[in-house]
Amino acid sequence: MEFRHLGRSGLKVSEISYGNWLTHGSQVEEDAAKQCVQAALDEGITTFDTADVYAGTKAEEVLGRALKGVRRESLEIFTKVYWPTGPGQNDRGLSRKHITESIHASLRRLQTDYVDLYQAHRFDYETPLEETLKTFDDLVRQGKVLYVGVSEWSADQIAQALKIADEMGLDRIVSNQPQYSMLWRVIESEVVPLSEKEGVGQIVWSPIAQGVLTGKYLPGQQPPEGSRATDAAGGSTMISRFMNDDVLTRVQDLKPIAADLGLSMAQLAVAWVLQNPNVSSAIVGASRPEQVRDNVKAAGVKLEEDVLRRIDDVLGPIVERDPAKTVSPRTRP
Repeated sequence: MEFRHLGRSGLKVSEISYGNWLTHGSQVEEDAAKQCVQAALDEGITTFDTADVYAGTKAEEVLGRALKGVRRESLEIFTKVYWPTGPGQNDRGLSRKHITESIHASLRRLQTDYVDLYQAHRFDYETPLEETLKTFDDLVRQGKVLYVGVSEWSADQIAQALKIADEMGLDRIVSNQPQYSMLWRVIESEVVPLSEKEGVGQIVWSPIAQGVLTGKYLPGQQPPEGSRATDAAGGSTMISRFMNDDVLTRVQDLKPIAADLGLSMAQLAVAWVLQNPNVSSAIVGASRPEQVRDNVKAAGVKLEEDVLRRIDDVLGPIVERDPAKTVSPRTRP
């Protein structure tokens, strides 16, 4: 495993981190989830990402149990706050009340005294940004949170937060967690240049485009039973944007590139996002331990410029690059 700094901070994270969105507490049984976490640990992954909302708070519980007994100082545990975790008006968003209540609940579920990174899961238009950042800063000073970050914020929103933090002397954002893959490059034109300038690192999710970049979905054919594309619990909605024959045909055309490099399609996809120097870590999920073992082989892989050009030539116009695709709800969900 290779390690990188999280933005300009002193914290180092594993190049590949393990995330449990859509798996722990929902798609896979707990025994399988624990086996995946153990495989991640065995392969040198030290960074684990979750969120309070995943599987209706169950994902944090499963991760907490799976990591029990592992030396806490050897891990970097990340979680997030924003989406609803209860029926009340204040069980969502980035108010002082919800953030404070959510971190305490997350710490209980994760069975830890602190999290290494606490992330604002979306931008909250209904809460003054000063209130959110001051609350995060308070948690850092209390030792419950070591670093703060955001997820799926636009460049303007990140810039606003950094300006306020500097003016008020608050702890600065060190990371952003966006979707990023060969097919989804919306952060490249605005978020990445700002982040490079300001010392913010990207912890990218869905580097394999919800499984599309494995090549297992074939044009003109129904998706395999039990795959993400057939998961009514949430996976199928997000993957649907890629489930058309033009995308799937072009993805099949990546197979010779992966084969020439001696990589699986998943390894090629993960290695591709890690070529971006602003990426601190790529999050992979798994329902089986062998998926973890396959994905980690992308760590340390160097893709030459001609390979990157071949990939761009194959994918051509299907790549999404519009920065306006990074959006948060105008009102709390």
